[in-house]
Amino acid sequence: MPLNPINLIVADDHEVFRDGLKLLIDKIEGVRLQAMATNGEELVEKVKQNQPDVVFTDIKMPVMNGVEATRYITTHFPQISIIGLTMFDEEDQIIDMLEAGATGYLIKNASKEEIREAVFAAYNKEHYYCSHTTVKITRMIAKRRFDPDKRQSKVSFSDKELEIIQLICDGLTSKEIAQKIHLSYRTIEGYRTRIQEKMDVSNTASIIVYAIKNQIIKIS
Repeated sequence: MPLNPINLIVADDHEVFRDGLKLLIDKIEGVRLQAMATNGEELVEKVKQNQPDVVFTDIKMPVMNGVEATRYITTHFPQISIIGLTMFDEEDQIIDMLEAGATGYLIKNASKEEIREAVFAAYNKEHYYCSHTTVKITRMIAKRRFDPDKRQSKVSFSDKELEIIQLICDGLTSKEIAQKIHLSYRTIEGYRTRIQEKMDVSNTASIIVYAIKNQIIKIS
């Protein structure tokens, strides 16, 4: 936990969503909501005035959209991390946000815990992919030109870990993997935890992106 609160600015053109998000953020210890904006142009001005640590911004907004605002902020204020806010059906826009420099993204119905994880990941300059991320989106992320994984150290995996990584990337749950390779659910969860520790990632979406980027799985 940082000694000082993480300063956050939120931008979205829907008042009801902003108000609901504010209620959730106000309950997160160590996070302070500095300001809110209704469009990308207003967001840029709020960022200039407040110099936050993290920005949450909707992708589709009037006047200036989230992609344009993200591109401006990451160019002029590279120390600020940005998380895109999106709907389930905005796959191409998610990619556009990441290519513009966003640290990650959240689906708009994210829980308080996911919001907290995203804020702290962004503050620590880590990429965050929402837990609702589909295999399709993670493969889109991994195949595009930006590089979300800049780690230099080589990580090795056992044959069993590689088998489980492949099955995770094929979209199987831990329960389904356990049934397929005749191990207990608890054992698979243990493998999953070690895999995430080795990759230094937090969820399934990040495992898939890492695996594809580092060419440690076969893509069907």
